[in-house]
Amino acid sequence: MKNIFNFLTRKPKIGIAFGGGGARGLSHIGVIKAFEEFGIEFDYVSGTSVGSIIGSAYAAGLTSREMYKIAKELKVKDIKTNKIFFMPSKTDGIEKLIIDTFGDINIEDLKKPFSAVAVDIKTTKEVCISHGNLAKAVAGSCCVPGIFQPVEFGDKLLCDGGLQNTIPANIPRYFGCDYVIAVDCNSTRTYGTDSPKVLDVLGCSIRVLMKSNAVKGYVCADVMVATDNKRFKSTKLDGLDEMVEEGYKNAIDVMPEIVKIVQGKTPKMKLKDYDKGEIEFI
Repeated sequence: MKNIFNFLTRKPKIGIAFGGGGARGLSHIGVIKAFEEFGIEFDYVSGTSVGSIIGSAYAAGLTSREMYKIAKELKVKDIKTNKIFFMPSKTDGIEKLIIDTFGDINIEDLKKPFSAVAVDIKTTKEVCISHGNLAKAVAGSCCVPGIFQPVEFGDKLLCDGGLQNTIPANIPRYFGCDYVIAVDCNSTRTYGTDSPKVLDVLGCSIRVLMKSNAVKGYVCADVMVATDNKRFKSTKLDGLDEMVEEGYKNAIDVMPEIVKIVQGKTPKMKLKDYDKGEIEFI
């Protein structure tokens, strides 16, 4: 009887998933600020690309103020270290950022359980990384093809997780979360073109493909914090304050829904489980 009572009264396990979007992911900091103001904490953290950087910072216990201070001092050259145009850079800048901030630690050493999502280009499979070197895992998750060189992680060759799963809201569910809040920092990723020019058509086609990789996140999230960062460049760090404010406002807009979840007043989502065979867990 006691075990049944504990099951019925236990606090719901809630996960947070931070999506990719390059520099636009700085708006995640504003979302976290809103969570802090409402005293909301999460039991599991997942992140793709820039979301893996912010997610690991959150899992390490950094506050939004501390994240903002780091972002304020960050320069593009700190991340993309190769100065030659059209030449992919190594991810040593990303790895240095992680090591300088948290130390050369493993994912298991973080204060909250965390997973970084990447893609192994050897097998084309999505890879959920929950163990091993944090700097390498995050670098692999952030490794945009053509911008960065693939990252060796054991026997894998990792590239940006956004190739398969740009908003990894399904991942916390695999680790026992009852609810998942997801953050899309690039909700206006898809827009069309009136131009028949080859480059414009190709650009539009890539945006359409990017949208398809975000659908899973929307399906698997109980609440989505969707931020419109279209006016900001994904490759530039300009507009930090505006992006943080945008993320904050969007989180406040859906906070009543999130509070209901925290209070256990929202029915659990009935969701078809995605085939784990397509994801490699390490």
